[in-house]
Amino acid sequence: MPTATRLIAVRHGETAWNVETRIQGQRDIGLNDKGRWQAQRVAQALAEDAIDAVYSSDLVRAYATAEAIAAAQTGTVLQVQAHTGLRERAFGTFEGHTYAAIEAQWPDASRLWRIRDPDFAPAGGESPLAVMARVAQTVNEIAARHLGQQILLVAHGGVMDMLYRLATQQSVSAPRSWELGNTAINRLLWTPEGLTLVGWSDTRHLDGEQRDEFGA
Repeated sequence: MPTATRLIAVRHGETAWNVETRIQGQRDIGLNDKGRWQAQRVAQALAEDAIDAVYSSDLVRAYATAEAIAAAQTGTVLQVQAHTGLRERAFGTFEGHTYAAIEAQWPDASRLWRIRDPDFAPAGGESPLAVMARVAQTVNEIAARHLGQQILLVAHGGVMDMLYRLATQQSVSAPRSWELGNTAINRLLWTPEGLTLVGWSDTRHLDGEQRDEFGA
């Protein structure tokens, strides 16, 4: 009996707010022209990957990226299944503001955010510990349904960050040295014991396009 599920995890394509370093959080911001191009490129890169199921954040920037990948699958028809557990971290009052504006308006809160305080949550938002728990629960729930299969998860920079931390057993406050580029292809293996990292941040399909820091 199969005891593992292969995961392909992809961050959504670029948005205008990514370019502006404006925090999206759970605001429903669509892809820009470059983001739509990136979605088509990652779809082509994964067209032969034999994906059995596609799950996505219900936010449109992720869902549109997932739809492009699902539509390009060779020899199968896949429906994208939306899951709110794959949403970006809720940033509460930070959402809609640039990094610079957050620093200027809420310097103390900005400092706690920058040092990755595990318990810090902007007003109305989520703490890193809460996001990690949500992502772990969501991935466990989804992956357990697909033992012996390969599935695609399309989500956000914050979710990708937590997947990496879970797979490498790093705390939410550990300094980040890994990349979280738009439409980078990340591969993991899930078993009931947890996640294992297989490959991270494959962006060859973007032909050297500049990689972007996550804020969404």
